[in-house]
Amino acid sequence: GRGFAFRRKQKIERQYRKLLKKGRKVNSQHDNQFTDTYPEHLKHLYLAEEQRLKKRRRAPADSVLSEGKINKAVDLCTFSYRSVMTEGKFRKKTSNQKAKEEYEKIKAERARKKEEAEKRKQQREAAQRLYKQKKMEAYKILSKKTKKGQPNLNLQVEFLLQKIQQNT
Repeated sequence: GRGFAFRRKQKIERQYRKLLKKGRKVNSQHDNQFTDTYPEHLKHLYLAEEQRLKKRRRAPADSVLSEGKINKAVDLCTFSYRSVMTEGKFRKKTSNQKAKEEYEKIKAERARKKEEAEKRKQQREAAQRLYKQKKMEAYKILSKKTKKGQPNLNLQVEFLLQKIQQNT
């Protein structure tokens, strides 16, 4: 797998990539030659289109240099640079932007559900505490005994009376 044939194949691939890279550089130089041949009344449109294409092809550092040239050329025309760039604001969203928005929606939905679950949990715990407290009070009243160890019927009857009064 790592013998002579493999190394030879890698060398050929490197050479091919170099050729492609040189070809791209040559093409970009040829593109710059034809900027002056645009008709004067349509120059701003051609330059705006050229800038948009360069932004897609090149890194952001290169687009800053071309932006200065375009600004000078556009100032010569009757249209302003801003009016040409306003169309860029209405572009369709990229898949990455759509994915980010979808992620944010899902994240917000999860946070909302988590808050609701937390609220329900707190309400349930409060209801359980109240229930246990009432149960404990009832147990204390009903489990009281006399000095001889007999159940205190007076307290039990009073408890039942209070319970009946609360229900009605």
